Amino acid sequence: MAAKDAAPAPEGKAPGKGKKLLLIVVALIVALALAAAVVTILLLTNKSGDEENGDEEETQEVVSKVDSGAPPIFVALDPFTVNLAPAPDDGDRYMQSVISLEVESLEADAAIKAQMPRIRNNAALIMSGKMASELMTREGKEKLAQEIRDEINNIVKPAKKGKASSGPVVSVLFTSFIIQ
Repeated sequence: MAAKDAAPAPEGKAPGKGKKLLLIVVALIVALALAAAVVTILLLTNKSGDEENGDEEETQEVVSKVDSGAPPIFVALDPFTVNLAPAPDDGDRYMQSVISLEVESLEADAAIKAQMPRIRNNAALIMSGKMASELMTREGKEKLAQEIRDEINNIVKPAKKGKASSGPVVSVLFTSFIIQ
């Protein structure tokens, strides 16, 4: 009687688990494809602006990294709150922002974390030297992001004499940006 009670499971249950796993895998692939498409579009729109500034070589390095299929690596910085430079006829203003850095490798992530106090200090100095009116436009925010990127790259991988610094930070992204 015990042998009859231990009948094998119906055949329908095992494929159900396989279908669920297959759906999860397909969803992950679709999500990765969408992320790659967004990154490619952002890089292509950014490429036209970089060519005007003479950064074509740097953009090609970023595009080749994206083409390799590696997912982007981000380093989140703690939130910043700084007093902005005073402007005539304007009261005290401050800026609060949250920054993420896109880096080219896991080694860069470790190098940035090793220099984090210096990076935060220099980024805060750059931000506090700006007036609120400079940072209100998109161009002002983009210029600030480039200055912070260049400063971090110079800290992590100092430039050699007569040569511009090209470091591991691909881009600086503001995930929150408030001026009061």
